[in-house]
Amino acid sequence: MRRVLPLKLLLAVLLAACVTVNVYFPAAAAQSAADQVIDTIMQGPKGSQPQGQSQPKPQGSTIMPQHSVLVAAVGTALNALIPVAQAQSANLDISTPEVRAIVGSLTNRNGELRAYFASGAIGLTADGHVDVRDQNAIPLPERAKVKSLVADENRDRDALYAEVAKANGHPEWKADIQNTFAKRWIAKADAGTWYQDGGAWKQK
Repeated sequence: MRRVLPLKLLLAVLLAACVTVNVYFPAAAAQSAADQVIDTIMQGPKGSQPQGQSQPKPQGSTIMPQHSVLVAAVGTALNALIPVAQAQSANLDISTPEVRAIVGSLTNRNGELRAYFASGAIGLTADGHVDVRDQNAIPLPERAKVKSLVADENRDRDALYAEVAKANGHPEWKADIQNTFAKRWIAKADAGTWYQDGGAWKQK
């Protein structure tokens, strides 16, 4: 009985400390997830869907049955109190049905967009979207089609960023996910692709 009070105090301290640890956005994991998704999309319909990686289970989180409920709670708190560096390297889940469905839609449309990227008619925006850069590079009969493709692409991309954040239990990460994808779309784009930088169009 004499150990109960110290354990309660320890639990309170650990839980208080955990509040700020778990809010860090895992930038490295987000970049890895973005690369997997973008690679899948650029490979085309025959490419495999992203396998994703579900959140790894914390090690040492199992407490022996004979221990008290309080000790089990302390063990759980200790697992939650992980270093920021470890949190940054955790994997993001991109394997949910919702994410897979959006990636499939983007993959199917990518083949149609490639020619317009190559001609410079469309380009990548700084916020992770696609926009018409040079309408004159699009044959008149195809302009309505391209406008529709761009609108559908941007709608899917917005949904993708939101769903990845939601799939990992942090809807508030949507803006960070979008910013990460925006950079990776450009980094992985083919040579010659146009992209926005500082409000101006540049060619890769």
